[in-house]
Parts: sequence; C-alpha cells; structure tokens
Amino acid sequence: MLTPEELAGVAWRISTRSPSTNGQCVEAGPLADGSGRVAVRHSRRRDAEVIVYTRAEWQAFLGGVKDGEFDFPVS
Repeated sequence: MLTPEELAGVAWRISTRSPSTNGQCVEAGPLADGSGRVAVRHSRRRDAEVIVYTRAEWQAFLGGVKDGEFDFPVS
C-alpha cells in the first residue's frame, strides 16, 4: 500500500472519452518516483485503496486495449 506522500505526486488523469459527469470514472497516473509504475483509483472514492501496476503490466494492458482484447459487451 502506498503512503499519502507517495500518492501526493501522482498527476491523475481521467479519459476525455469518459461519458460520466458524476465522478464515476477510473483515474490513472504515473508515480512521481521515476519507477514507471502507474497508480489507478476510482475517482469517486479517492481516499480508497489504489492499485499500482509495474511499467510492464501497464504496457501489456494498454497493448491489449489497443488490440481490442477488452472489447466485450458491457451492459
């Protein structure tokens, strides 16, 4: 679990494609420690747990998104 100090330097981003205007989005941002790790959180629960991915994990996820691997029906 990251400390508040470690999270203080994260430049959080929300996708401009997000249709949500009520704060129900996912935010992601690189840790400021230069490790290449990326933190992910729910924008509505900013004080809740944050998931941290390594650079390799994040790149694999982005590659899968770009390749359409996560294009499944969502109701």
